[in-house]
Amino acid sequence: MRLYLLTILITAAITFVLSWVIWRLALRYRLHPAVRERDVHTRPTPRLGGVAMFLGIVVAFLISRTLDYFDIFWVEPRVVWAILGATLLIAVIGIADDLWDLDWMIKLGAQFLAAGIIAIGGGVQIYALPIGGITIWSGWVSIILTMFSIVIVMNAVNFIDGLDGLVAGVCLIANGVFFVYSYILVRDVGATTYANLGTFIAAVIIGACAGFLPINWNPAKMFMGDTGALVLGLLMATSGIAITGQLPPAALEPDVTGRSQILGTLIPVLLPIIVVMLPLLDFGLAVIRRMSRGKSPFSPDREHLHHRMLDMGHSDRDATLIFYAWTAIASLTVLLMYLFTGANWFGGHWFGEYWFAVAYGVVGIAACLVLALVPSTAPRPRAGDSESAAG
Repeated sequence: MRLYLLTILITAAITFVLSWVIWRLALRYRLHPAVRERDVHTRPTPRLGGVAMFLGIVVAFLISRTLDYFDIFWVEPRVVWAILGATLLIAVIGIADDLWDLDWMIKLGAQFLAAGIIAIGGGVQIYALPIGGITIWSGWVSIILTMFSIVIVMNAVNFIDGLDGLVAGVCLIANGVFFVYSYILVRDVGATTYANLGTFIAAVIIGACAGFLPINWNPAKMFMGDTGALVLGLLMATSGIAITGQLPPAALEPDVTGRSQILGTLIPVLLPIIVVMLPLLDFGLAVIRRMSRGKSPFSPDREHLHHRMLDMGHSDRDATLIFYAWTAIASLTVLLMYLFTGANWFGGHWFGEYWFAVAYGVVGIAACLVLALVPSTAPRPRAGDSESAAG
């Protein structure tokens, strides 16, 4: 655990320092795009924070190679190099888009190429689903399922990047919970070491988000842009696949982990999905909304969940904090189900095992709904009204 914490601190420190350097350079050389109609901010702001996050993550990976503790995932260097190569490709495409607004088809093609590098070049694939011992029956099915999973998560994370500190904070909370889960899971399946690629990736994401959040907090000095959001989405998907897709189903059976048969083998699949539930929800609604209007699913608009929160009357900061709360409630509920499984309270019935997690989730969701539906300020004007909706 100490080396994981050291990894988080190193990644955060490097990201924080580089964020300030890049921010100053971006201001000096005016490396910032004009304000768009769908933007919430009103003044031109650099969108190159993802560069600092990418560099912090790369340095953390390189340092891990010098530590014996992490040798287990450097045994096959091609896996790590494939992940770093795919991340570099996404970072380059992200930088180009943040500076010049690339066509969405170019970005989507690059995303599938990066996903292919990880799935085919690195061999990080969804080989099995720990639900009743289901295995993927075809190599190509595994590759395609992996690639689409990575691309969907990348775009889902990118879609919610619309408020100061939103993506950095949501990913920090979600990956913090996932880090704890994956660390415990590796222990429960009887691994000889706690070092694990999926857990390590979650740690570097935590560090990158923690290092960037101070400069991205409202009012933000700099945004992470597509570079940061897509890199985070790529690594989050890879981390989840490295944990849930690589573990054999037998390793997750209740007789090994000591967990209940009701959700014991389902939680390893649920938690990675719940971690990105908020981005996936926004992504799904956006795709349905745009395609129903005959538009491309990647055409921009001002109807994301965070835009609707602002239109209801929430301030930028309040809306961000509510999204933080949603993420924490959802991910912690599933984690608590895993931790409390097998307690056999109240005679071992389902509610007896999960009562604390269920109660936490119900109360938390109810509180979030109240906060979301009862804003403290007057609704903001929508696009097309007398004032600018981007304000």
